[in-house]
Amino acid sequence: MNHPPTIPVLVGPTASGKSEVALTLAADLEGEIVSADSRQVYKLLDIGTAKPSPADRRRIRHHFVDELLPDRDFNAGEFGLQGRDRIDQIIRRHRLPIIVGGSGLYVQSLIDGFFEGPGADKEYRAFLEHRLAMEGIAALIEALKEIDPEAASRIDPTKPRRIIRALEVFHLTGKRLSELHREKRVTIDFHFAMYGLEWQRSLLYQRIDARCNMMLQNGLLKEVEELERKGYSDALNSLNTVGYAEAFAYRRGEIGYDELVRLFKQNSRRYAKRQLTWFRKDRRICWIGVKGPSGLKDAAAEILARFRATSPCKG
Repeated sequence: MNHPPTIPVLVGPTASGKSEVALTLAADLEGEIVSADSRQVYKLLDIGTAKPSPADRRRIRHHFVDELLPDRDFNAGEFGLQGRDRIDQIIRRHRLPIIVGGSGLYVQSLIDGFFEGPGADKEYRAFLEHRLAMEGIAALIEALKEIDPEAASRIDPTKPRRIIRALEVFHLTGKRLSELHREKRVTIDFHFAMYGLEWQRSLLYQRIDARCNMMLQNGLLKEVEELERKGYSDALNSLNTVGYAEAFAYRRGEIGYDELVRLFKQNSRRYAKRQLTWFRKDRRICWIGVKGPSGLKDAAAEILARFRATSPCKG
């Protein structure tokens, strides 16, 4: 193509309706969905990740959904590299890639690119893991603040592996991870237009609570039981996440069912708040207000109109 194409990027917190809107966009724009979700990429994690249904995936081709087993390590840097290659393939087929997801770091890696850093230092990483176990995450966060306050402010404090990685990069290179990200930007062969789904906070939380109830009714605990039967546990990074972590704890007898439900909803709402905090920092996102479930159709129509007209966001 003579000119880099412009592709839509749809973001927002969990339970905001991204998948529904993305399916509408893909159908109207002759597109394929590139999922920027750090958990939907894994097989066997269906209910707890709100994975698109098999019927939806037959209707619209999805990428990075149901591709890896849970014990396979996968990170934002790898997603960025593979995702840009998929986007190029989609464009070569004369289809439109549509990026959709709530994993902010995955979205950033894909559309901006960043340097993932050198290989692992297993000995130093083991030292940091031991320190995490003995002193807790707060001690590692403080250590990172001393050497790289910018990275410390951006990394989710509930993601110890990312904090460990930032410390490891500094140990190996003597450079801050935030500095390396700026120095090693990759070439991006496309333009993009970003849209975010915006709900009144109380309505979003109602949707989150309802989704948690639905996941449990649809068999989340059975899904976790099957994962255990296959030898998987929440010691894996892929399963140390909201919904699965609480379900594994329940199955081990560490919490009762009522506490499982309470923690599942509470942690899901907290996750949504962290997602919003991340995305609010990105001024490129055009926020589209959604007023109730029926508002998703209106939101999809507004995004389509803006995208087709390359209309700038107004407020």
